[in-house]
Amino acid sequence: MNLLASLRYLVALHEHRHFGRAAQACHITQPALSNALRALEKEFGVVVVRRGRSFEGFTPEGERVLATAQRMLHEHQVLQQDLSSDAAHPRGTLRLGAVPTAMPILARFAAQLQARHPGIVPVALSMSSQALEAGLENISLDLALGYTERMPARGGPLRAWPQYVEHYFLLRRASRPKGSPRGLQIGPPMAWADAAALPLCLLTPEMHNRSLVDGAFRAAGATVMPAMETDSVLTLALSVVAGQVCSVLPGALVDAVRGHDGLEALPLTGPVLTTPIGFMSHRQVQPTRALDAALALAQDPDWLQHAAAHSGLLVAD
Repeated sequence: MNLLASLRYLVALHEHRHFGRAAQACHITQPALSNALRALEKEFGVVVVRRGRSFEGFTPEGERVLATAQRMLHEHQVLQQDLSSDAAHPRGTLRLGAVPTAMPILARFAAQLQARHPGIVPVALSMSSQALEAGLENISLDLALGYTERMPARGGPLRAWPQYVEHYFLLRRASRPKGSPRGLQIGPPMAWADAAALPLCLLTPEMHNRSLVDGAFRAAGATVMPAMETDSVLTLALSVVAGQVCSVLPGALVDAVRGHDGLEALPLTGPVLTTPIGFMSHRQVQPTRALDAALALAQDPDWLQHAAAHSGLLVAD
């Protein structure tokens, strides 16, 4: 039995919660994955996986094996990167996650990191706040970009690096006179109470960003009945482009559609909603060479200036 491979299959099963998808992610057949997990159970003399017609979770003993597997695979990655890198030329995979509304900034960060260190292979994933926090805690993520305001409430061994402060806009189609500047324009401020009267496409209620937006509407004394709901930030923007609805977007997403003609974004006020966004990592886990390089970039003044220019309270062109 290849112990390291079997532990990798176990972690893949935890991440995908499905035998077939875990096998596919590991590039093996499902019977091969099942056989490896049974060999692992034989090695430790305990039942690790609850089996039924489908994956039903892990036994208490399996949870302990899983936690050890996650630590061992991380230490293996640290050693691999240490042996194949030096301080000036880090090499290896770096798993990055971001809440959906911060993905445009994570994409910029990953691209700049790869340009600075060609030996690093960033893997950029869009995830919910809960999934980001779980990924950091179980060491399946190296670095997460999300809502740092959630950290004190949850506690735990996470450390944050502030990146930017998000502001919110109403995105709508705009009719402009002939000869007006092309591309998306930043318009005059609009009150949240006035925005509530418009047909809106909003994120679905379980998403943390939606709870922030709903809180701003409540603070303005407004009740909102969305015309559309979605769990996709791309759909938020495209629904405005292709339909008759408006949407509420943070600055990072507004910046991502700035090249689209016929749209305008109005800063929302009364109240002014601001949300701190930052990178988070696990303070008790030894960083890989790739993570060290990423954290250096995350604190670089030039990068922070770049992130601020493409998020937050955007400046009109």
